[in-house]
Amino acid sequence: MPPHTETVRERAEQFLKVAADFHLGSLLTESSHPRTVDLSDVARGSAEAGLAALFDVDRDVVAKYVAWSQTGQPGQMARAALETLRRGGRIFFTGCGATGRLSIQLDSIWRAFWQDRRAGGNAAPSPDAWEDRTRSVMAGGDYALIKSVEGFEDFAPFGRKQIADMGLVAGDVVFAITEGGETSFVIGTAWQGVETGARVFFVYNNPDDVLRDVRRSREVLDDPRIEKINLTSGPMAVTGSTRMQATSIELLAMLTVLEVVLRDLLGAKGRLGAGVGRAEDVVAEMRTAIEEVHAELSSSRVLQPLARIAETEERVYRGGARTSYFAHSLGIDVLTDTTERSPTFCTPSFRKWDDTEASESWAFLFTPEETTEAAWPALLRRAPQTIEWTEEDLRALLDDEAAARQAVVLRDIGHRDLMRFRIGLDGLAYRPIRKGDAITLVVSEADLLLLAAPGATFASCLMTASARGADGMLIAVGRREAIDGLASSAGRRLASRFVALTVPDTPFLLNPMTRVGVKMLLNALSTCTMVRLGRVLGNRMIWVVPSNLKLIDRSTRYVRDLAKVSYEQACHMLFEVIDYVEPRRIAGKAYPPPVGVATMRLRHQIGLKEAEARILDELSIAPGP
Repeated sequence: MPPHTETVRERAEQFLKVAADFHLGSLLTESSHPRTVDLSDVARGSAEAGLAALFDVDRDVVAKYVAWSQTGQPGQMARAALETLRRGGRIFFTGCGATGRLSIQLDSIWRAFWQDRRAGGNAAPSPDAWEDRTRSVMAGGDYALIKSVEGFEDFAPFGRKQIADMGLVAGDVVFAITEGGETSFVIGTAWQGVETGARVFFVYNNPDDVLRDVRRSREVLDDPRIEKINLTSGPMAVTGSTRMQATSIELLAMLTVLEVVLRDLLGAKGRLGAGVGRAEDVVAEMRTAIEEVHAELSSSRVLQPLARIAETEERVYRGGARTSYFAHSLGIDVLTDTTERSPTFCTPSFRKWDDTEASESWAFLFTPEETTEAAWPALLRRAPQTIEWTEEDLRALLDDEAAARQAVVLRDIGHRDLMRFRIGLDGLAYRPIRKGDAITLVVSEADLLLLAAPGATFASCLMTASARGADGMLIAVGRREAIDGLASSAGRRLASRFVALTVPDTPFLLNPMTRVGVKMLLNALSTCTMVRLGRVLGNRMIWVVPSNLKLIDRSTRYVRDLAKVSYEQACHMLFEVIDYVEPRRIAGKAYPPPVGVATMRLRHQIGLKEAEARILDELSIAPGP
């Protein structure tokens, strides 16, 4: 939250006035998974066992996909998209947080397909006719892909304005994607779609009967103009961490839809009904493939080497060093996982190249583009889209007080600030590889040329790491035939840690198993590492950053349960701690977990500084870079 003039008590009371709208503890996505209740003990005892427990919960994703794929919804969604595209309309993906990053990823995957066809000389059907027919609408714009934009997801009017600004018109189709099914921003995009005359699908992950307790969700569920796609798969592996299984099933479902659409566009004779048979073919292929990928993730071939990478990252962070990820074709996938660590586990977010006051980012991403100005369009597969609203725009959407708060946020999320995150090779000058650091390359078979020779970009990065006393690690995802070739490559020889995730050799156009597989793998890797660093207790993410109303409620519930006090007491104490750490948070400096400090203060009736020292000592936390 931005700087404020109200007292801490006033801020807590303001939240409690609206808290009933954000009491989300009854949601299935906010509940504890019975198979990971002792995750912190398991993962600290054995990284391999911790990873196995996380992949075990991904079985829920596979089971849900099998059930969902046998309904008529994949074909229904694909037909709607096809009708829209053939009439000259566009497809909008909307979301916030994890689903916002998913919306950007889906847009980039669609665009990459057509751009690669153009580069390969495929002129029919014309990439020019289809490439620019998708849009992503993330709360806070593309800036939020790399760093959370506080408050944006709390306002339905922001969702309405962002999608309207993107040019939504009657006849378009909107896939409004929300893990919980209650996010105000996403609901705003759905209502704007309905009122504009677009066809709207609401994609979510909680049972309808539970969501009906939330008024804004109930209104969506009861409106027949909005088509509902319920992808409930159960609790998350880490309580409330919807970046994991909830977003995985959504990625799998939406890639199914896009795969059906592309097969029809490339092979149909113009009959919309042709998509029905293709939907049946695609979901059958996807069912078999995801089962194979999950079995591979759960095998010792992946678990053992991935555990070594998790242990290496843990050692790097405990030693005050850093990890730099390098990726090309999977850049969006890697960026999503690394940036989501910050709000989930309270690690320092990505640091801007010219910000010397902020803490070093524990993890960062570099792409093989020479400059950041080239790297962002290459990563997104389009020009960056940032929020460039004025304060007058805000006052037209919110009351004066809320508008003033969001104006502070608005000043730092434009195009200029996005370019300050130097993810091109020009950023290495400001984050040089040092002794004790680690670099991790994440490649698909499309990236093999970057590892083909010692002078190639990624091979050179591994050589630099080795020469400077840093750990070089390699994660490769692709068909077995292609991945096995890495065994004798320069990249494989130079990497001290190497894990290969093989995916089935299938006729998919969008390579969905690589995208879903690398997501599950990176989610498990980052989560296991953070669990071993003490940032999860049992299966609760006690270091979560309370940066919006939903997360304030979640944090309050954690404090209530851990300190055994009332919800109101927990809320007041949480806001006191938020105020205590806020100067460090605004400056981008490291700060302790608000939930942990509030709990210690309530349990032991001690001061804030003593509570901070006690929680850090109890969890044996290293300060990090």
